[in-house]
Amino acid sequence: MTAVSLSDVAFSYGDVPVVDGVSLDVPEGEFLGLVGPNGSGKSTLLTLMLGLQRPTRGEVRLFDRPAHDFSDGERVAYVAQDVTDAARDMPVTVREVVRMGRYPRNLFGRFSADDREAVASALDRVDIADLADRRVGSLSGGQRQRVFVARALAAEADLLALDEPTVALDAESREAFYDLLGELNEQGMTVVLVEHDIGVVTARASRIACLNKRLYFHGDPDDFADSDALAAAYGANQRVLDHDHSHHHGNSHDYPHDHSHGDARDEPEDES
Repeated sequence: MTAVSLSDVAFSYGDVPVVDGVSLDVPEGEFLGLVGPNGSGKSTLLTLMLGLQRPTRGEVRLFDRPAHDFSDGERVAYVAQDVTDAARDMPVTVREVVRMGRYPRNLFGRFSADDREAVASALDRVDIADLADRRVGSLSGGQRQRVFVARALAAEADLLALDEPTVALDAESREAFYDLLGELNEQGMTVVLVEHDIGVVTARASRIACLNKRLYFHGDPDDFADSDALAAAYGANQRVLDHDHSHHHGNSHDYPHDHSHGDARDEPEDES
C-alpha cells in the first residue's frame, strides 16, 4: 500500500506560491528524505502530506484516503520542528508524554494493561526507560527527541514524519538519533524526514525528494548525487561542503549547504 500520495499538489500563502505541481508516492516502509534550500517549501509540503493544511490545487492521500479528512490519527505521528524546545517548559514526566501517544486509542482516558505495555515497550525501544520518571525539561535535546519518537511508537504509528529534528543537537546525538530512525525503518515504519543536511539524507534515506517550490528530483540517493538536480534546485551561489559518510554508503560527495545551517523557521515569505 502507498502511505502518502501527492498528485499535482500546489499551495500558496495568499498570492505567494510555496509548493507548485508536486506529484510523488511514498510506499509503506520507505524512508523518504525531503531536502531543499531554505524557503523551498519543504516544511509546508510535509504538513500537506499529513493533512494539516489543504492544498490550493491537487490531491493528497494518506493510506488511500483523502488527507484532509484522515481520521485514523494513531497511524500517523509528527515531530514538529520546534517541539523539543517547547517541551523544555512542560511540567510533565517522560512517561506522561509517551502515554499521550495512546490517547487516540483511549477516548475516555482509561489506560489498560495493553496501554501500559505499549508505553513501556516504546521507552525501551528508544533506550530511555531509565528516564521515564524524569521531567522532560531536565533532559538534553537528544533525549527529548527520543521522548517524542517514543510517543509515536506508543501510538503504534505506521508513518513517522519529522521536520528537521536534529537542528539543535550535537554531532554525536545527531548520529545516534539517525541510527534510531534507521532501525525503526528497518522494522517496517515509514519515515518521512525533512532535513537540511543533504549528506545525512543521502546516507540514511532509501529515496530522496528535492524541492524548491517544485519537485526537482525524486529517486535513489546515488542517482541524486550524480544528477543535475542539486545545482538546479539550490542554484550556483550555495556554499559547498564535503560530507564523508563512507561508514554508511562508501562514497563522499560535495553538496550545497544552506548558509543558515537549517536554522530558519517557517514564515510565509521564507518557508523552509
